[in-house]
Amino acid sequence: MPSPKSRNGNKAAKATPPASPTAKIAPASDFLPQRITHPMDETSVSSPGLQPAAAKTRQPLQAAPRHPRLPKVGKRFTRIAPAPISGPAALDEVANTAEGRRQAENAARTKNWNRWGPYLSERQWGTVREDYSDNGTCWEYLPHDHARSRTYRWGEDGLLGWTDRECRLCFGLTLWNGKDPILKERLFGLTNSEGNHGEDVKELYYFLDSTPTHSFCQATYKYPQNEYPYARLVAENRARGKNDREFEITDTGIFDEGRYFDVTAAYAKAGPDDTCIRITLANRGPDPATLHVLPTLWFRNTWIWGCQDEGCTTKPRLEPAGKNAVRAEHQELESFLFAAEPVAGQPEPQWLFTENETNTRRLYNVDQYTPHVKDAFHECVVHGNQAAVNPDHIGTKAAAWYQLTIPAGGEIVLRLRLAGEKEAPTPMFGPGFAQTFAAREKEMKEFYEAVDRPTGSLDEPHRQILRQGAAGMLWSKQFYHYSVRDWLAGDPTEPAPPAARKEGRNHNWPHLFNRDIISMPDTWEYPWYASWDLAFHMIPFSRLDPQFAKEQLLLLLREWYMHPNGQIPAYEFAFGDVNPPVHAWSCWRVYKMTAQRGQRDINFLAQAFHKLLINFTWWVNRKDPEGHNVFGGGFLGMDNIGAFDRNQILPGGGHLEQADGTAWMAFYCGTMLSMALELAGYDPSYEGVASKFFEHYVTIADAMNSLGGTGLWDAQDGFYYDQISYQGTSVRTPTRSLVGLIPLIAVEVLDEEIINRLPGFKKRLNWFLEHRPDLRQNISCLESQGARAGKMLLAIPTRARLERVLQYVFNENEFLSPHGLRGVSKAHEANPSRVVLDGQEYSVKYVPGESDTFLFGGNSNWRGPIWFPVNYLIIEALQRYDYFYGDTLTVECPAGSGRRITLGEAADEIGRRLVSLFLPDAQGRRPCHGDDLRYANDPHFKDYILFYEYFHGDTGRGCGASHQTGWTGLACKIINDLGHRGRLTAP
Repeated sequence: MPSPKSRNGNKAAKATPPASPTAKIAPASDFLPQRITHPMDETSVSSPGLQPAAAKTRQPLQAAPRHPRLPKVGKRFTRIAPAPISGPAALDEVANTAEGRRQAENAARTKNWNRWGPYLSERQWGTVREDYSDNGTCWEYLPHDHARSRTYRWGEDGLLGWTDRECRLCFGLTLWNGKDPILKERLFGLTNSEGNHGEDVKELYYFLDSTPTHSFCQATYKYPQNEYPYARLVAENRARGKNDREFEITDTGIFDEGRYFDVTAAYAKAGPDDTCIRITLANRGPDPATLHVLPTLWFRNTWIWGCQDEGCTTKPRLEPAGKNAVRAEHQELESFLFAAEPVAGQPEPQWLFTENETNTRRLYNVDQYTPHVKDAFHECVVHGNQAAVNPDHIGTKAAAWYQLTIPAGGEIVLRLRLAGEKEAPTPMFGPGFAQTFAAREKEMKEFYEAVDRPTGSLDEPHRQILRQGAAGMLWSKQFYHYSVRDWLAGDPTEPAPPAARKEGRNHNWPHLFNRDIISMPDTWEYPWYASWDLAFHMIPFSRLDPQFAKEQLLLLLREWYMHPNGQIPAYEFAFGDVNPPVHAWSCWRVYKMTAQRGQRDINFLAQAFHKLLINFTWWVNRKDPEGHNVFGGGFLGMDNIGAFDRNQILPGGGHLEQADGTAWMAFYCGTMLSMALELAGYDPSYEGVASKFFEHYVTIADAMNSLGGTGLWDAQDGFYYDQISYQGTSVRTPTRSLVGLIPLIAVEVLDEEIINRLPGFKKRLNWFLEHRPDLRQNISCLESQGARAGKMLLAIPTRARLERVLQYVFNENEFLSPHGLRGVSKAHEANPSRVVLDGQEYSVKYVPGESDTFLFGGNSNWRGPIWFPVNYLIIEALQRYDYFYGDTLTVECPAGSGRRITLGEAADEIGRRLVSLFLPDAQGRRPCHGDDLRYANDPHFKDYILFYEYFHGDTGRGCGASHQTGWTGLACKIINDLGHRGRLTAP
């Protein structure tokens, strides 16, 4: 039902999305609140001890009770010190920076510093949530060509944009070089069917800076001075095959001779609701050039749909507020002013107004009910049609139209300001404007100096990686809105959706209601959250914004995200797909990384643990088809790594017993065991749960090693393989890939001292070890013959098996590349693996770059390239093995070199190779940029770094999505760890 709203636009408590009628699972415990939104959300919070408020008039934010962390003190847990602002090494220093104080004010709800940010999506068109077709063809239903004319239902997009955390009032840049057929309002890219390797953005843009509260942030977009080659990019890529390189915008020659503009948008907050905006327009070409710039303000359309759900509003209004300013009125926001300063020596900006409404005449040949529509600025600027804009200067979309001539090699700076009317300064562009930018930029540098201090002395190339990696992660926080029930039903004022949709995509997720700021994998190619990506994002995020990291992890476990059966939503293309169960690991790691022992947020851990119990039960019940503790699960995130689509029924009706699926579950069990033991230190009732996860782990690990005689272990090859149960027999799929390395990550080192303090767990543990010795034969079950007294190892492989697998890992003709571990062994380049099923042969060959198959759309490839997430898990696993074995276990690295090192040193070697992807060599070339010499030689390119989705297995060239700072941002965590130990360079 809709949230009640008062006349002045303030909402009462957010309505909890109605539960699915099929929901049968009760809450895991009475610890869990009814609903907690982000603590700085304008709406109220419902939880024990903090009841929803009635509709009220807006008041300034006051100090409020600490955001509730459950369970409550006095029930089961003793009081723990509040979670610190940053990691344990520099807590006081980070907290005492200006940015650290802003984070604290935001967390305490005294100042709403996170209300505004770069949350505007870079692509709303072509998404599932905007798709109302009967066959799920989202790319074709709302293509790029429609985006300028069609109103979005669930969000907005824009160029280098800015919006509030509920995406009500939006700001973005609009550009025109006088030659393009359309205004540049959003980034262009190829759809999945247009690209020879799937969807792909065809623009150059770079995230350069941001603080966690976005008190200062900036990014640059390179806009060509000649006509943008839209048609050529589509035609050339369509003509290329899977074995061809992609045709990039730089291949067109459009940036030659520097004939482009560098457009840099910088934002600095003078207050929580006062944003100073500086747009720097630099002509990199040899001649003067004209550029039309339209800084644009508009409201997301929440009024046209006839809906009654949360977030729907009456129509807002933009109107003039003096000569060079606009007033924005919205029922859920206080009045805002948007001002644009004229540029000396250039024509004064002309203000344009229209409505954020669909141009039905252009798209459907149907009369539009309003004469002023979304693409009016395009009609006015490109075609000279002044009648397209509203002469009365009112609307829901407005822009200041600058017509600028920029000299060769010169630049022009635009100054804009978006501020709450009550706190807007007079004048808007007085000395305080420049002072705000100078202060915020200085404070940003102080913040990162404090955050990076534990890393030790860093050279400039490493600092660039850390700064731009952090910027990319923070710019990837985007507004995401999707109510599946409402999406399936359609809106009252719109045509009824096809009946087929009710049995189509996501139809069994009607409870899902998302309206939050969420960390996205990539801001253009993946402008929607993916659960296993997000788990990795939060590892580097935890050093920047621990509170946000914990909130994101809990968000996906909330009842309006998690399915009633316990499944965590995967991603919008198929919420029911199965991603690797890494969420518990991320919760555990964030818990440990964000505070010192004795100060950790035990209540966060408990809240996550109880919901994870439900998710674990879903896994056990759904993904172990034979009840043998050998798990399937589908593609498990690693798309095309197998010989066939692991999401589909196998040829001949067999079923797949997955080495990675089974190992992921052991990994899940080991993590939950560690979490339960930690919680048992505060509440003994968790000892029984810890015992259960210990037994789960041992039985799963034993099945992996011994079911049917040898389990999924191949004694001849010394490797773990998938196998197929097929017509009464088992057939191995002999592919040496990351699938066979996942068993290594399911390792935990237990502390005898902790176990001795838990009598209930110890008693059950001893009984199990005494009465089930059969389960210990083929695994490392509480092995205690390591280098550290009082430590016990829990791992899938025995020491002998571990050593055999590691011979492949550190062989440069197998997994070890110059830049990390490959997805598939290089040995399969000359000798592809083969398996015959139902009379048909299937094979896997080492493919180091883009995919040569159409499996999973062809836009990613796990058959050879380097992927950060699994590399990072293997690094952590090697560190845990090293913690146990110490110098009693060494490996030859690389194989054949005669150099033997400990597993900790081997983990560092992998880390350094991964970081080398982004470091310039003596000629200034970074491997991630491939053979594009601009990034080595051009002063306007050479300092920019792109964090690609994955990397070529031999050369390190970046592949796939170009701004996937999410999990590729793990490079920042690796630099932090190596620097802290003094191992950024090889000994």
